[in-house]
Amino acid sequence: MPRRALDNPIVLAVLGLLLEQSAHPYQMLSELRKRSDNHAAAITRGTLYNTVGALAEAGWVAAQGQQRSGNRPERTVYALTEAGRDELVRRLDVQIRTPEREFSQFLGAVSYLGALGPGGAVEALTERAERLRRRTAADERRLADVLAAGVPRLHVIEAEYASALARAETAWIEEVVDDIRTGRLTWPGPAAPRPGTDREGAGRKGEDA
Repeated sequence: MPRRALDNPIVLAVLGLLLEQSAHPYQMLSELRKRSDNHAAAITRGTLYNTVGALAEAGWVAAQGQQRSGNRPERTVYALTEAGRDELVRRLDVQIRTPEREFSQFLGAVSYLGALGPGGAVEALTERAERLRRRTAADERRLADVLAAGVPRLHVIEAEYASALARAETAWIEEVVDDIRTGRLTWPGPAAPRPGTDREGAGRKGEDA
């Protein structure tokens, strides 16, 4: 198994899941997708099985036995080893201590905000902020229900963090929109055509934007 499989971001998620309970790969896939929208979008069955194979080769997880459900084929159940627990703690410590510059699709897009022109930028940012507010409100209602059901706060701390990030992003967007409307954020030249209009003459960022 290539060593790079151990550098996959889902390694930490798999180790953390097996810290809670032993599971076979299909259970891991279902649980990780259920817990995180990011995992749901990023994890494929092949990726997960390759990752579990790499973890087993590294000695961080070990086969614990076989499990059968109905007429389905037997599935291998894996458990976290002592070495896997040590690796989980090591990775957690490093990642929590060290802030990384994480690149997102929004960061990539907002770096070319000028291409939308002031009006287009205001419309796009305003819609994003509204969607963020609705999503954050729904997420916080679910979190409140979970906490009210007696789940310890520490067990859902990542949802609290995600909500804080979404609120910070919304506040920043609202500030930028206000700066555009009041002229504190200016465009150096004519605005590019808005989506769906004639794009002839649209130039590069910073020139025609």
